[in-house]
Amino acid sequence: MDKELSRLRRHRRIRKTVEGTPERPRLSVFRSLKHIYAQVIDDSTGKTLVAVSTLTESVKSATAESVKIDAAKAVGKHVAEVCKERGIAKVVFDRGGYLYHGRVKALADAAREAGLSF
Repeated sequence: MDKELSRLRRHRRIRKTVEGTPERPRLSVFRSLKHIYAQVIDDSTGKTLVAVSTLTESVKSATAESVKIDAAKAVGKHVAEVCKERGIAKVVFDRGGYLYHGRVKALADAAREAGLSF
């Protein structure tokens, strides 16, 4: 439990400064052992604008038997595409207390390559 508690403490520290606005919502990342989730959130209204994960049908079919990093890249690309459709070009990145490497970094890099700015 110490590892999870440390992550939650880091996440609270990050959330003190990172806030999503209507012009620049927050891209929040959560990863479990099997899956990775990304949400674009407007914190001023408390609404989730976009939610994509490895369990989303379009991503799930594309990454059925792939490596977790490839799945994270697919989620990042898909979240950027959905954001573009909804007119969101800039976001603030919230890594959720996770270290910025591995799957979290792969998701962020794929979102940047697909046209999301942060």
